Amino acid sequence: MTRTKKSPSKNISIEDVARLAGVSITTVSRVINKVGQVQEKNRVKVADAVKELKFQPSIFAQRLATGKSNVVALLIPRYEGVFYSFYALELIRATGTLCEAFKLDLLLHLTDSHSREPLNLRGVGGVIFSDIIGTRHQIEEAIKAGLPCVVINNYVEDLPVSCIAIDNSGGAKNAVNYLVNLGHKKIAHISGDVTTQAAAKRLEGYVEALKENGIAIKEEYILKTDYSRGQARGAAEKLFKMPDGPSAVFVASDSMALEVMAVARELGKNIPADLSLIGFDDNPSGLYGPVALTTVRQPLIKMAEEGVKELNRLISAKKGALPKKIVLATELVVRESCRPLK
Repeated sequence: MTRTKKSPSKNISIEDVARLAGVSITTVSRVINKVGQVQEKNRVKVADAVKELKFQPSIFAQRLATGKSNVVALLIPRYEGVFYSFYALELIRATGTLCEAFKLDLLLHLTDSHSREPLNLRGVGGVIFSDIIGTRHQIEEAIKAGLPCVVINNYVEDLPVSCIAIDNSGGAKNAVNYLVNLGHKKIAHISGDVTTQAAAKRLEGYVEALKENGIAIKEEYILKTDYSRGQARGAAEKLFKMPDGPSAVFVASDSMALEVMAVARELGKNIPADLSLIGFDDNPSGLYGPVALTTVRQPLIKMAEEGVKELNRLISAKKGALPKKIVLATELVVRESCRPLK
């Protein structure tokens, strides 16, 4: 029998595939949706027909056949400059890339931490929550509804939910210990927004490292910000005006550390001669300043990828799958912005 090759058409249906392959519509549906058993020869026939007709299965039909949705929502707390944020862009990029590999459709949703409105989760197969900033009630709603969900950038101990977190405390301790080993004892910290777990843990690690090294904690050396460069500038100006200022500063983000570097230059100060400086993130922009920034590298891409892998596991698993809780290690990246004290 000679087959007639059809030209690509938006109107090609599952019936056309079944007719060309010489099998039933049910068989085609089973092959496309990977459900049920199909003889190998029929699976090959359907695959060849799908390829020849360039058939694109309906997402809605697949959902009806499998009872599952391939739409994944990524929820990121909304804040000023979110689309200029190294953190947010890395998460979106890595999440999108792996979703494509798993044939998942990504829905990006910016959340308002002050809103108490319930999430519209209709048609969504799973959710990745980027941190918990005013979104705990939404996570609880998703868990209650039985919706597969994963939290990234936050270690959640008291909820039955999978989470992928960074060892922020350990990364901060490594940074402070490095400065101590260089001979620094007057070490300040410019923190991020301590309402976030990441900033709170980095502050915690800073304090623990000082205590373990027998260094007194000076409250005036701890300057809390909202992670913005504007507040980092104000904090840097305060440090440089102190009569007994620090010889080194550990900053909770590279973006803020670069602002400290800019303030130093404006005041005629030299990094690292007048102040040793360590950031956190490993933002590529830290390489291109007047001095390459020593920093703590956090595996943002791996965190996002592990989040997608875990969510895909939960979506594919039977009900009652146990959540996983993972903490990823950081790495100290030594560059030019720190010097040993004589």
